[in-house]
Amino acid sequence: MAQDSGQDRTEEATPKRIADARKKGDVPRSRELNTVLMLLASLIGFAILGGGGVQAYKRLAASQWSVDRQDAFNDESVLNGLYVPFVEALWISAPFLFLMFLAVFIGPLCMGGWVFSASSVKIDPKKLSPLAGLKRMVGIQSLAELLKAILKVILLGGLAVFLMNLHLDDYLKLGAMPISDAVNSMFGIVFVIILVLVLSLGLVALVDVPYQQWSYAKKLRMTLQEVKDENKEQQGNPEVKSKVRQMQQAMAGKRMLADVPDADVIIINPTHFSVALKYNEDEVAPVVVAKGVDHLALKIREVGKDSDVAIFSAPPLARSLYRHTEVGESIPSDLYLAVAQVLAYVMQVKKLSFPDRRRLVEPTDLPIPDSLLVPKDE
Repeated sequence: MAQDSGQDRTEEATPKRIADARKKGDVPRSRELNTVLMLLASLIGFAILGGGGVQAYKRLAASQWSVDRQDAFNDESVLNGLYVPFVEALWISAPFLFLMFLAVFIGPLCMGGWVFSASSVKIDPKKLSPLAGLKRMVGIQSLAELLKAILKVILLGGLAVFLMNLHLDDYLKLGAMPISDAVNSMFGIVFVIILVLVLSLGLVALVDVPYQQWSYAKKLRMTLQEVKDENKEQQGNPEVKSKVRQMQQAMAGKRMLADVPDADVIIINPTHFSVALKYNEDEVAPVVVAKGVDHLALKIREVGKDSDVAIFSAPPLARSLYRHTEVGESIPSDLYLAVAQVLAYVMQVKKLSFPDRRRLVEPTDLPIPDSLLVPKDE
């Protein structure tokens, strides 16, 4: 990316700037949104799978409190008593963990999209610099994150105290309740706690997501000079493009001039235009092998004279052919008759001797449709 030249960054980031940032793994992210989605996934898991989970947990808790005396003194039974409950507890919690695992990917997809960049995992010595770390710590972004963290602590801490006071009697009663009832009550309390956390952190995420998007857009803003430099890189320097265009035109002109000796006739406007035509009996109509205006038109005539190509002056026809044809293409069907008269005259001139040529009448009133006529000043 272009470096800051001291100008104010007042311009919105261009698509190229955003694409370059994405290639480096730099996309907007909201930790609060990810946390809310993970808690929401666990809440959905409790709502859908909580009943089965409660029953499985009951059976697991009951089995742990019913131990035979002989198993208590058996080393293998003791080890199994640790391993088996752990595996069963893992299976009970697996659906919830899977939902939370999916939520980990949903958050980034909702904000910034899924991006993998190899450059983001490279070791950058600059990031290990203590000075660079201090600059990040005292930056506006760090202060905003600190303020957000303080607000979260106050919000969640206040909710925790409120919920503790609200359900204090319920917490104390769990120890005196039968296992079955205690487990049901425990899951109910956990469900309420997660619901309150989701609602409270959802409010934080509603503020954090727009802020992160605004902060990201602000970070990628560009100066006016950066926008101009990028346009030059994408579209090319106008001076360079002009030179390239001139070179291309010169090369195209050389190729056209190389085909002029094979032409049957060069139809000219003595002042500006020259169009060289070649007729092949295998083709339906004559083909334009070269055309030019001003300097190139003069070169076409010079090459034609040196190669003994017939030159015919017909200003209206020359203008029409130049405007309505391209090199390598056949002439328009509306000009067939006019060009045929010119070719017939040229072919007769080539066959006759010089004294006999004087008797030929040069075609003048060539039939050119009004739709193909070009004014003299164009």
